[in-house]
Amino acid sequence: MPASFTIIGGGIAGLTTAIALQRSGIESTIFEAAPAIKAIGAGLALSANALKAFNRLEMVKAVTEQGRLLDLFTVYDEKGKPITRVDSRVLGEKYGIGNLTIHRAALHALLHSKIDPSVIHLNKRLTSLDQKADHVVLSFDDGSTHTTNFLVAADGVHSAVRSYLLPGALPRYAGYTCWRAVIDNSGLQLRETSETWGQKGRFGITPLAGNKIYWYACINGPQNDPRFRQYKVSDLLKHFGEFHAPIPVILQQTKDEDLIWSDITDLKPLRRFAYGNIVLTGDAAHATTPNMGQGGCQAIEDAVVLADELRDASDVPAAFRRFEQRRLKRTHAIVNTSRIVGKVAQWENKWLMGMRDFMFRQLPRSVNERQMKALFEVDFE
Repeated sequence: MPASFTIIGGGIAGLTTAIALQRSGIESTIFEAAPAIKAIGAGLALSANALKAFNRLEMVKAVTEQGRLLDLFTVYDEKGKPITRVDSRVLGEKYGIGNLTIHRAALHALLHSKIDPSVIHLNKRLTSLDQKADHVVLSFDDGSTHTTNFLVAADGVHSAVRSYLLPGALPRYAGYTCWRAVIDNSGLQLRETSETWGQKGRFGITPLAGNKIYWYACINGPQNDPRFRQYKVSDLLKHFGEFHAPIPVILQQTKDEDLIWSDITDLKPLRRFAYGNIVLTGDAAHATTPNMGQGGCQAIEDAVVLADELRDASDVPAAFRRFEQRRLKRTHAIVNTSRIVGKVAQWENKWLMGMRDFMFRQLPRSVNERQMKALFEVDFE
């Protein structure tokens, strides 16, 4: 009887892992706490590294059809003066593959369509697990249990599996909170992806396929602030109303019911991802702030690397350890760099902001290209 594999979590990490394992000849069962497989959030960036992973899964064409290729990414100050700019078209030509933006719901639907529905079990919130040498017993809040030989934890930043293995590894607050929404782009016809850094916070704009815009706004403040919890579009318009066009217009065209709000968190880099017959992946292993657009991308990379190591593996725990060895350094660097980028972008001191903007404007294009190259180069090509 073949060994059984179970995935906890039906998000990007869990679904992509199931697809990758299937291509390596490994069938898996997915347990998801929510009553339906659906996106949490709005827009998502898929950089060239993630598209290379999807290329390995023979899905890059389908993903690209659901997304929108990213041309330019510009960082502005609040008056609209450019601070730095990256031309993704040039990088795409150089590295053979570009970057795109996609609605999370579209990506989830595509991933879901590639998996046999019978292996996905919904409304299954993990409450405890009992790890043995050759199997793991999972217990769910509906009273049911499931026994598996090997467990892949893809259950996000608040991972129940990680809480069992590492009860002290809790999400850490980044110091700022975020609102986001998707609106219609018919009137504005925006093409450029941008982020604006101002004294009162940050505002990002990302055109999506289907003539939509994904926007986000970040403000410094205490964690779980009840005042921010009650914010409406009018409050955001008052806060960002003096930012350059088209930011006020974007807010004016947003409905309160379309707002999504959450504090920004990440996970302090872990020393291990592999624990015998259990392995952590995606945000459960290395949740990062969204400042580099790499959260989903790293989860997708995880899926391909894990499947690589498990293909024809006779010793699965050893394959989990090899996965860990390939992923620790890269994910640590991204988590740490992204946290620093967020702190710098959220500076409120005018003197520091002036120095920051001046220095970014002086950086040669080659520096940006080297940073992109480090992201684009993956070890599974």
